[in-house]
Amino acid sequence: MMHHTAQHGSGDCKVNRLQDTLVRVAESGHAAIEERLCSIDREWSVGRMVKATAGVLILGGLALTLLVNPWFGLIPALGGLVLAQYLFTRHSWLGDLFHSMGFRTSIDIDHERMALKALRGDFRHLPTIHEIEDRDAISRFEDEGGPAFEPASPRVAPQEAAYEVIAATRL
Repeated sequence: MMHHTAQHGSGDCKVNRLQDTLVRVAESGHAAIEERLCSIDREWSVGRMVKATAGVLILGGLALTLLVNPWFGLIPALGGLVLAQYLFTRHSWLGDLFHSMGFRTSIDIDHERMALKALRGDFRHLPTIHEIEDRDAISRFEDEGGPAFEPASPRVAPQEAAYEVIAATRL
């Protein structure tokens, strides 16, 4: 069983929230993992919110400019500036605002998605470099009278499983 020490840095709170979520979902079973994955698919990221807001500012501002007053042309210009700042810096004041409102980055969302898929067992049947390299050695060992079965691995507690998949899926 793997034990871990407290992490240090600005991501501690995010990691703790993610670990708490994964533990809660893992304890609730397979259906809860499926439900959480579906809710993640519907979640809007900070980036998506920034781009959607810029689009609304541009389209709404253009409509107001054409229908009401040319001075409303400043609104699509603002939308263009917001979009340009986000596209070229991948960070914006509007993104910070959405983040403070509780929206997560796409990286945070993808991290949780990968961790949930790992908990669900999506990756257990994929070969790894170690399995490929060790296949011949295992065959030779079994031919020489070694065990021809894999010992059952102990069941991991949800808290420990959550910690391990967070570490393994960190992007």
